[in-house]
Amino acid sequence: MSFRSVLNRPRGPLGIRLGDVGMTLVVLLAVELFVATGGGPGAAPLNAVAYLLGAILVLPVLVRNRFPRFELIACSVLLLLYYSLDRRDISPVPLLSVPLYDAAMAGFLVAAIVIPTVFMVIGLFVVDISTHEGLVSLAASFLPGFVVLFLAIALGDVVRSRRALAAETAERLRVAHEEREAEAARRVAEERLRIARDLHDTVAHSMATITVQAGSALHVLGPGEQKLRGPLLAIRETSKEVLREMRATLGQLREGTPEGDGQVKAGGMDRLPALRDAVTAAGAPVTIAVEGEQRPLPPRVDEVAYRILQESLTNVLRHAGPAAKATVRLCYEPAALGIHVTDDGTAAPGANGTKTGHGLIGMAERAAAVGGSITAGPREEGGFEVSARLPLTEAAGSPGAAG
Repeated sequence: MSFRSVLNRPRGPLGIRLGDVGMTLVVLLAVELFVATGGGPGAAPLNAVAYLLGAILVLPVLVRNRFPRFELIACSVLLLLYYSLDRRDISPVPLLSVPLYDAAMAGFLVAAIVIPTVFMVIGLFVVDISTHEGLVSLAASFLPGFVVLFLAIALGDVVRSRRALAAETAERLRVAHEEREAEAARRVAEERLRIARDLHDTVAHSMATITVQAGSALHVLGPGEQKLRGPLLAIRETSKEVLREMRATLGQLREGTPEGDGQVKAGGMDRLPALRDAVTAAGAPVTIAVEGEQRPLPPRVDEVAYRILQESLTNVLRHAGPAAKATVRLCYEPAALGIHVTDDGTAAPGANGTKTGHGLIGMAERAAAVGGSITAGPREEGGFEVSARLPLTEAAGSPGAAG
C-alpha cells in the first residue's frame, strides 16, 4: 500500500483521513500564529483562552473530505463568533483559505465567493470605524488577503474542472471503445453470414446433386441389385437432412433479416433413432442403451447432446474402419445426462493413434457452452470412446448459456 493511499483512506463515520489531520495541523499553526501577533485596539488579551479559541476555529477542517460545504460554513460561523465575543485582530485568510479551496473543488462556488466577500467588506467597515484610517488605505491593506482567498477559490475551481474534464474524457473513451467493439462485432457477424451463405450455396448444390443421383439410382435398380437399396435410401435421406439443417443454421444466422424465417427446429434427441438408422444403413451398426428415467431435456442441452452423438457416429463411419460397430449409452442422472459412444474399430487416422480434427474440438466447445465436459480417446481393448456429461439445470439449458 502506497503512502498516498494511506493518507487518503477515510476512517470513522466522518471519513477523516490522515491527510485531513495533517492539513488541520497546518491551518492550526497558521491561525495560532495570527492569534499570537494579533493585538491592536480593542483586542482580547493573549492568554490560554485566546489560544483555545483559535484551536476551536480549526476543528471543522477535520471533516473537509466528506463535508466541504459544512466545513466552510462552520469555520465562517465560528470566526464570526470569535470576532464578536473574544476578538484578537486576526485575518480570515489562514482559517478560510483551505475551506474555500475545498468548497470550490466540491462545486459550491457561490458559497465560496459570497462568504469571504461578506467577511472582507464587513471587516473593512468595522476597522474603518475603529481606526478612522480611511477606506482607501484600508482597502490597500486588505487587498493581499483578498487576493489569497480569491486564489484559493480559483485553485479549487480549476482542480474541480480538471477532474470533471478527466472524468468526461474517460467516459468518452469508454463509449468510443464500446462503439468500436460493437462495430467490430457487427462486421464479424456480417462476415460470418457471408461465409455461411457461400458455404450454403456450395454445399447445398453438391448435396442436392447427391440426393437427385441417389433417387435416380433407386429407380433404375435391377432385381439383382436390391441389396443396394438400403444404402441408397440412407444416402438420399441423409443428404435431405443435411440440406434441412443447413437451411436451419443459415436461418439462425440470418435472424433479423428478411431472408431468415427462424422456423426450422434445431436437431434434438428425438432424431436419434433416425440418426441410428442412417449410420446403420451406411455400414456401421449402432446399438442404443438407455440408463435411468428418460425425460425431456432443456432445449440447449437437447441440441448439444444430439450434435455430440451425430459427430461421434459420423467419426465411427469415417475412422473406425470396415465392419465396425458402435454403441451409444445414455445415462439419465438427476442433474446431468451422461453420453458414451464407443466403437470396436481399429483404424487410427491420427499420427498418435487418436482421432483428430475439428470434430472433437467442436464437440468440446458445444459441451462447454452448456456447462458440460467431454473426453475422447482410444480404448485399451481397441476402438474409440467419446464420453460427455451435460448438466440438466435451467441455466445450462437457457439460450444464453451457449454464448
